[in-house]
Amino acid sequence: MTNALELRKVTKIYRLHGQEVAALAAVDWVLLKGVMAAVVGASGSGKTTLLNIIGGLDRPSSGEVILSGQPIHHLAEGEMVLYRRKLLGYVFQSYNLIPNFSALENVELPLEFARYPARERKERARKCLQMAELPENRFRHRPAELSGGEQQRVAIARALANDPGIILADEPTGNLDSKTGRQIINLLKRLSKEDGKTVIVISHDQGVAAAADTTAYLLDGSISQAPPR
Repeated sequence: MTNALELRKVTKIYRLHGQEVAALAAVDWVLLKGVMAAVVGASGSGKTTLLNIIGGLDRPSSGEVILSGQPIHHLAEGEMVLYRRKLLGYVFQSYNLIPNFSALENVELPLEFARYPARERKERARKCLQMAELPENRFRHRPAELSGGEQQRVAIARALANDPGIILADEPTGNLDSKTGRQIINLLKRLSKEDGKTVIVISHDQGVAAAADTTAYLLDGSISQAPPR
């Protein structure tokens, strides 16, 4: 099995009030393809910084970021945009759906950016909503007409639209009740097991860690495979 992700001595330094603060400190992490990984840590531990660097939304101060064998830490911004679109899907705590678009139209949007023909867009969007287990009678509903769990399913379907190898989920259960949250985590796990997606879930919820194949714990910018004491 090949690697989906390699982080080599990844460090991220911010300047705050004239002082240097290490959000990430020489992080090494290897993740195999087709697994679901949880990244767990308290607020301020570096989780969001880690996700942004893996997703190419931010760059490390030093170190290497390699996705599916491709170093991305030195890519120019235009190359990075194309690579993100091709390789990565994003799921957010707040869903980030367009309010006046239906569920189907929200999923079609990234396909439109990728210049899919209209008929192919619609067929692919429907398939992704089915993969995300949204009932077909909800496809034409707008976000305000959907429950939180349904909106998150639409967000997952949108993340699947370009058939990415890696899905990055930032607190995907944060706005959901515990039952719905478990359903969403089970869906993400199924996508890794049955569809071969590599799923990285950022969370403070130990229940997410229990469901994952592997868990990385972040504390003060450092990563460990064992929970902090």
